[in-house]
Amino acid sequence: MDLIRHWAQLGVDAGWLSESFSYSFMVNAVVAALLLGPLLGGLGTLVIAKRLAFFSEAVGHAALTGIALGVLLGEPPENPIIGLFSFCMIFALLLHFVRNRTNVPYDTLVGVFLAFALAVGAALLMYVARKINIHMLENVLFGSILTITDHDLLILAVTCGVILLVLIPTFNRILLTCISPDIAKVRGYATNFYDYLFVMMITLVTIASVKIVGAVLVGALLLIPGATARLLTKNMGSFVLMSALLATISCLVGTILPMELKLPIPSGAAIIIVSTSFFLTATCY
Repeated sequence: MDLIRHWAQLGVDAGWLSESFSYSFMVNAVVAALLLGPLLGGLGTLVIAKRLAFFSEAVGHAALTGIALGVLLGEPPENPIIGLFSFCMIFALLLHFVRNRTNVPYDTLVGVFLAFALAVGAALLMYVARKINIHMLENVLFGSILTITDHDLLILAVTCGVILLVLIPTFNRILLTCISPDIAKVRGYATNFYDYLFVMMITLVTIASVKIVGAVLVGALLLIPGATARLLTKNMGSFVLMSALLATISCLVGTILPMELKLPIPSGAAIIIVSTSFFLTATCY
């Protein structure tokens, strides 16, 4: 990161970049946007194909409970990664497990799990709020990409790397199980395995996104760029690339613009506003 910051400072000195890039937190924020944008956009296409938009939203909200549990277990309030990861992963896998063993409509089932997670999270946060700065909860809810530290970037980079290593060789199989499970079974694919693998990837990227986009809005960034790309192209390859590009641009513009214009807008909200503006524009295309 020191090398990237050095390059950014050279760009500021040469007049290629604005003065805001001389601050370390701004460089960290841009790197985080470049790491997370393509991944969220790419995975978002599968979320749309599998109709799991509500699921990703539920996992994002479950992050609140995971953070509260982490703090209660003695983790640092600014980065309770073990509690966050453990609860969200258990939440997602249990939800998918129950889904495969009940006839309850999936949206109803997600609603039940979401209500439970929010209820537990609200109860725990009332207790935890006495131990931490309440403004930290605002960052969790709505995101604060400008508070990203080098440690956060390391976790984000490792998470993105792991997901890409798994996603690239399995993307076509996961896509086929999303679009046509029966054909996937005929071809001999273990559809349950790929379903659980996809659920784990969505959970991981949601956890990694919470501090940047916010628990309330992370599901939106998985959904909106993909929905926009679907309006603009019918080709699958272009669909994935365009979704990744739109998500990356949204992250960058939503990060840089409020800083440059000195707007008091949370980064997560700004990112979603930019992404939604692309969607509304595409509807008129």
